[in-house]
Amino acid sequence: MVNWKTQSRVLDLQRGVIMGILNVTPDSFSDGGNFETVASALERARVMIMEGAEIIDIGGESTRPGAAPVSAKEELSRTIPVVEALRREWEGLISIDTTKAVVARAALAAGADIVNDISGLRGDGGMVEVCRVSGCGVVVMHMQGEPRTMQANPSYRDVVAEVRLYFEERFETLTAAGIEPEQLCFDPGIGFGKTLEHNLALLRGLDQLVVESRPLFLGLSRKSFIGKVLGEDSPSMREWATVALTAETRWRGVLLHRVHAVRENRDALRMAEAVLFAGK
Repeated sequence: MVNWKTQSRVLDLQRGVIMGILNVTPDSFSDGGNFETVASALERARVMIMEGAEIIDIGGESTRPGAAPVSAKEELSRTIPVVEALRREWEGLISIDTTKAVVARAALAAGADIVNDISGLRGDGGMVEVCRVSGCGVVVMHMQGEPRTMQANPSYRDVVAEVRLYFEERFETLTAAGIEPEQLCFDPGIGFGKTLEHNLALLRGLDQLVVESRPLFLGLSRKSFIGKVLGEDSPSMREWATVALTAETRWRGVLLHRVHAVRENRDALRMAEAVLFAGK
């Protein structure tokens, strides 16, 4: 049995878990500008919770390819009021999607439970200490480069082996710094410094990416690699392919799924697990 320790409680991962995406940004690739006010963000969170999200992931800085960074002040002003408002009315798990220690610290103080850091706790020298002291859950992602330039010319000799080595290094470094192994899960960073071929290779090689029995986390919802396979430019038209991947990757052991469309992906998880556990 796999557990994931967060700031407020330990999440028992006997079954797959849906994390609903809540971007409070003007420029995210799929839903930018839709939930910029606290009221609209809170209403969106309520819908995702009703549909079955066990975690709400709040992000105040777009990480789409080519995105420019925003200041800590701006990110704080976008995210912390939403974290506070959601915590006042919901006891479920809240994640803060940030690479900045000051934002993570403020969000955790406001009631967040998890830090989802696309830099793998490498982008800000203070992030490791924030996560160690708080005991929060940590999503450690792999990314080649940084969002503004990561898709310029991503290159690997063996993408699966290199991401695996990165996870091993992060596990050793972070646990040596005092973060508990149970706080960690690992995200291969689909679409972050990878070509279509790299993304497909990582999905095919998921079983090779598990480090120290820690859970895998996937955030592939509506991403451009799906559009390249389908010939579909509109992110909203990539949803059914996302649902298919949620079911397929659950069969291969992925327990944490970050998605836009909660109900559809929750249903995919339920059906995948009905087959997976039939007769057991």
